Amino acid sequence: MAARQVTNTSKQDLREKARMIRREVLRLTDICGSGHYGSAFSIAELLTVLYYQLLNVRPDEPQWADRDRFTMGKGHAAIGLYPVLADLGFFPASDLDSYTRLGSPLGDHPDMKKVKGADFSSGSIGHNLSVSVGMALGLKCQGSPGRVVCMMGDGEQTEGQVWEAAISAAHWNLSNLVGLVDINGAGSDGIAQETMRTEPLKAKWEAFGWDVIVLEDGHDLDQVFDALNRALNAPREKPCCVLAYTVAGKGVSFMEGTWQWHLGFLGPLDLDRAYQEINSGTIG
Repeated sequence: MAARQVTNTSKQDLREKARMIRREVLRLTDICGSGHYGSAFSIAELLTVLYYQLLNVRPDEPQWADRDRFTMGKGHAAIGLYPVLADLGFFPASDLDSYTRLGSPLGDHPDMKKVKGADFSSGSIGHNLSVSVGMALGLKCQGSPGRVVCMMGDGEQTEGQVWEAAISAAHWNLSNLVGLVDINGAGSDGIAQETMRTEPLKAKWEAFGWDVIVLEDGHDLDQVFDALNRALNAPREKPCCVLAYTVAGKGVSFMEGTWQWHLGFLGPLDLDRAYQEINSGTIG
């Protein structure tokens, strides 16, 4: 698996990118009238490190054959991905202003036919690891240096198709495939492990033939970089799963660690408070 020359970006710049993601999630949700705050805030640092330091992509050539691919099993958190794609230049930042409006390319879930930089569409949870296995196998057969990262949620680990894909990836020795599980503990129906117990996830993924990296703090930029850099660039013969433990709603105190803000809408006073906390807070 070919390594990418890691981008030298300061920690302060990375923190500001993560703040930008959270601010835009607030703004886009205000446009839409409803949004997935909790699951988008929990992945802000993961997206920041991937897109601003590690993934090999070309915004001016979004269909470049040897690019790294990023798919979202938890596609409802695309509201956090769109600001990154716009910031990198995949599409004009002004497109964000039409989020979910009639005729906008930007829906609640990413559509690969409409959104430049979206490598696959999502909808029903649990499909995109299967898609990613196909992508990784195709790249491997073609001798391409491209890697594939599939972001999933912890609630998504209850889907049978995830495990069918996992055993297939190990069978084909897809060392160019990384599964990234955002373990924020919250789902649309309640606390994830109370809805359906999936732990111990490390033992499960290892039993299915994957290398596993446990990322204890998915908001610490040093830890995030170390884990994702090892997953993408360390020599290996197996697919790799990064178990990233995060906090739902991270960055806004009254949302943190709660499943109730998986989906919601803020009134003016709470929205102003959320902006203030994000702008003044230091994460990473």
